[in-house]
Amino acid sequence: MSILMLNLLLIFFICSILFILMKFISTKMINNINKMSPFECGFNPLNNNHAPFSIHFFIISLLFLIFDVEITLILPMILIFKKSNLMIWYFICMYFMIILMISLFFEIKNNMIYWTN
Repeated sequence: MSILMLNLLLIFFICSILFILMKFISTKMINNINKMSPFECGFNPLNNNHAPFSIHFFIISLLFLIFDVEITLILPMILIFKKSNLMIWYFICMYFMIILMISLFFEIKNNMIYWTN
């Protein structure tokens, strides 16, 4: 047998032993009803009286994500400024800002950024 075959057999043997050990170690000894029930963000799944989720909070979190992604896209633009053509860089930045301004005006028009309506 070649050394390659011996290495492959050794790797297979070690992986098999580890797999068997993992199966024995990972088994649950005691099934507790509280541990077996799903848990979602503090809501009790056995109770149907869930507190209503605020849609305003959801919209504000989406706005935060949009403008957070905006920052991650603007920073490389600043770093590329010295290495690229000025006109191309200018048009890319203006296009990006126009898209952001249109989305911001759309949110303002639909009263998405106000907490009270």
